[in-house]
Amino acid sequence: MRILQNFGLYPSYRPRLAQLRSGVQTFEEATTVFLNDRFGGSHVLQPVQQRDPSAFFANGDDEFGQRLWAKENGLPTTVSLEDILRSQIEHHRTEVFYNQDPMRYGDAFLQTLPGCVRRTIAWRAAPSAGGRFLKHDIILANYPSLLEHYKAQGARAVYFSPAHDPVMDEYAVREDRPIDVLFVGTFSRHHRIRASMLEAIARMRATQNIALHLDISKYTRLADSPLGLIGPLRKDRRSRDIRAVARPPIFGRDLLAALSSAKIVVNGKVDMSGEDRGNMRIWEAMGCRAALVSDAGRYPAPFEDGRNFVSYESESELLAKISELLEDDTRRTAIANAGFETVSTKYSKTLQWQDFEKIAT
Repeated sequence: MRILQNFGLYPSYRPRLAQLRSGVQTFEEATTVFLNDRFGGSHVLQPVQQRDPSAFFANGDDEFGQRLWAKENGLPTTVSLEDILRSQIEHHRTEVFYNQDPMRYGDAFLQTLPGCVRRTIAWRAAPSAGGRFLKHDIILANYPSLLEHYKAQGARAVYFSPAHDPVMDEYAVREDRPIDVLFVGTFSRHHRIRASMLEAIARMRATQNIALHLDISKYTRLADSPLGLIGPLRKDRRSRDIRAVARPPIFGRDLLAALSSAKIVVNGKVDMSGEDRGNMRIWEAMGCRAALVSDAGRYPAPFEDGRNFVSYESESELLAKISELLEDDTRRTAIANAGFETVSTKYSKTLQWQDFEKIAT
């Protein structure tokens, strides 16, 4: 099976990637740098990670990398990113197009694919207002309620899961963990529930080492500036406690290093998930052998509250669970070890690829 996996870049990750690729002159070098940084590693399929010739990888919205390929293959400088991706599919003789950026490369793009493509598969487990991508042969996600939503619209939707990136094993062995509580995620004035949760965690800074790596909006940066001391911005200004422990957003191997430095990683759902749980931070935290404290809900098997992670239903319960784990190193370590064992064996890259092969064929 000849597969092309199309990714998309997170906007806040682009500056880091540009720095890592400084001096890169070929598409192969650009791809190697990206894959080695492990951004989104839980979603990268095993043949891509292993650089199997049957698998081609592209970041279809990556202007720098895609134009390197276009130049190397004699395409004009004015060619569009859509045409470059289409040319890569044709050049590779792709049979299965695995599209993880269907909001950009949606139904209209599918209509122009070359005849070598026999199956189109999309991953979409995020809010999709206005997205037109249901004409993919199969839609993948790991939220059962979202799959039912796609099915109700006439799509063929199948459960598929992130997997343990084996590179995380290098980070999971770390024993010294100076950060007591870590959170990594987005933050804006629209994240009211999250803001309240983070405020409660930040107040622990007097006795614990707290790190909140927050990807904040432009509006939040403005509210945190001196302009936010007065006027309408003041209500959206982050508290002194949050600002004291806030750190810049992190991605790739920097994220793995931070997770492996933490005793506890706190996770919170995204609004669209309902009662389903399964965001990538679960795999990343467990994969780096941190003790995961995550909000209550329906978790995929064999995740079990109290065995390989700990759940909370309120801020007060969250703080109590954190304190209990920090005071009981034996239990915290046992939960972290069980979490790592679960994701590294039950959600291995080999099993993920076997599942994908079954779906694709």
